[in-house]
Amino acid sequence: MVKIRLVRQGAKGNPTYRIVVISKERKRQGKPIDTIGYWYPSKQTKKLDNDKLKFWLGRGAQLSLSLKKLIEI
Repeated sequence: MVKIRLVRQGAKGNPTYRIVVISKERKRQGKPIDTIGYWYPSKQTKKLDNDKLKFWLGRGAQLSLSLKKLIEI
């Protein structure tokens, strides 16, 4: 099963997140299949490639709960 979820990056106290497509069985920091966007909570900036999101959702990928809240589906 494939999931679309957030992967934490950045320094302590200043997190940034990549939005990735990754196998459910992989580690949190494991190698992703595809990167479809990013989110900088400190700057309130997010970018998401909607074409890639629709492609992966059409292939059966599932969104994580935190990502659902972030993109408000």
